[in-house]
Amino acid sequence: MATYKKRGYKPKNKAEEAEQVEDNSTTAEVFNTLDAGASKTEEWVAANQKYILGAVGLIALVILGYLGFQKFIQEPKEQEAANEMFKAQQYFDNAVNGNSTLKDSLYGLALNGGEGKYGFIEIIENYGGTKAANLANYYAGFAYLNMNKYQEAIEYLDDFKSDDEVLGPLALGGIGDAFSQLDQTEEALVYYEKAANTKINDFTTPKFLLKAAITAISLNKPEVAIPHLERIKEEFSKSVEANQVDVHLGQAQAMK
Repeated sequence: MATYKKRGYKPKNKAEEAEQVEDNSTTAEVFNTLDAGASKTEEWVAANQKYILGAVGLIALVILGYLGFQKFIQEPKEQEAANEMFKAQQYFDNAVNGNSTLKDSLYGLALNGGEGKYGFIEIIENYGGTKAANLANYYAGFAYLNMNKYQEAIEYLDDFKSDDEVLGPLALGGIGDAFSQLDQTEEALVYYEKAANTKINDFTTPKFLLKAAITAISLNKPEVAIPHLERIKEEFSKSVEANQVDVHLGQAQAMK
């Protein structure tokens, strides 16, 4: 019976056959190594299965615990604290907008409570870790500032933490005002500059740049005051503070 070779078929020489055998051997070695590695991994998993399942269970427990804490403890606490804040905020707003002769008593009620409701101080003490307690630090700080109790104002405003565009700078500026009233002018300057630069906006930035400049002039630091005043002129020319720049700028330049 006749045999036929496929078209294009070329018999392998001995070198090519040896190379193919070597390739097949190398491939087999790779698969054997992978099989051995997989077997060792399976053995390790089998030997440590109890610990692995324990770790997975612990992670799941932590996640469930956190979600449960948020849902059943933190959220109700936040709501309760916010409800308690309402009356204290009302006293505070009345003090800001009402009759000047009643201001101190209204600020006192805002701080210490009235009509069976907590004031800011009790909210801070009883609802620590809530947004309401953090905001209570802000209100308490300004209540004390307006009552001329400057150390207390610094303490509470310093405890207030916020990324808000306006409240954060105002709290820092309030600390600056308290230091200024205590004749700690260097510290006041530091906080006015922080307040001006922590969040850049058309309201708080020129407000505290001007306060920083005036404070720097009082410290005989025209080199500090002038850049602040020039910045108001260049960047915030439409602000209320821009109308006062030229007077203070002339004063600072005369000091050089």
